[in-house]
Amino acid sequence: MPSRVTSSAALTFVAAGLTLCGSSTPTAQWFNYPTAGVPRTPDGKTNLTAPAPRTPDGKPDFSGMWLTADGRPCDARNEQFQVCGSELPISRYGINMSAGVPGGLPYQLWAAQQVKTQIEQHSRDDPHARCMPDTFVRLYGLPHMQKFIQTPGLLVMLYELNANYRQVFIDGRPVPDDPQPSWQGYSTGRWEGDTLLVDSAGFRDGLWLDMAGTPMTDAARVRERIRRPDFGHLDVEVTVDDPKAYTKPWTVTFKQNIVLNTELVDEMCVENEKSTKHMVGK
Repeated sequence: MPSRVTSSAALTFVAAGLTLCGSSTPTAQWFNYPTAGVPRTPDGKTNLTAPAPRTPDGKPDFSGMWLTADGRPCDARNEQFQVCGSELPISRYGINMSAGVPGGLPYQLWAAQQVKTQIEQHSRDDPHARCMPDTFVRLYGLPHMQKFIQTPGLLVMLYELNANYRQVFIDGRPVPDDPQPSWQGYSTGRWEGDTLLVDSAGFRDGLWLDMAGTPMTDAARVRERIRRPDFGHLDVEVTVDDPKAYTKPWTVTFKQNIVLNTELVDEMCVENEKSTKHMVGK
């Protein structure tokens, strides 16, 4: 395994069988290749609070490598889910999305029962642990890097896990009315000042948003408000409107930190996967 993964030995994916796979050696990939264009303080240190870069047309440039900034402290004793790590952190939202909503999520009765059952059964039915794709809402809280590539009409998001990807079209097209259901849905964006508003719909049914089994259905519509307040940080406010699973829309804000001097690696969950057969719940 690459050193970036093995250095986070504290990540013990007991509950949902999150799997980190890899076969390359550190010398075979760009783990220590310096990122170009990094702003510096007078003493030569990275200036994470420097102004955000901008594209030639004056828009904030979201391009870069990103990872959750909401990692849990590495003391997971006496907790349901034994997951923590300093270098590859998992967000509290990645464990239970309800953690970021005052009063909890407004579940429909069946959705509340699903979460209750999956917590009791140690998330044995988690599609993530079975190497299925994760929707982008969940990916903002997982311990897997994302690479954003921005052009004037398109924002591409590359996910390290399972070579997944997403496209946000910023060329004026509407969200399709009756699309083929998709893991990532169909996303279109428009600028409101320095904030990119992204609307997504067309999801497949049965998606999970966290390890606890928080659902998202084919009725969902998702609105993101993406901002880059400075060089080193990204704010993503996500509102989920899914009347099949919730009694009203709800909102969480994901914080992302920039990742420098490294690159994406092959992280194929399905390769040598041996966790599923052990996930039998209680």
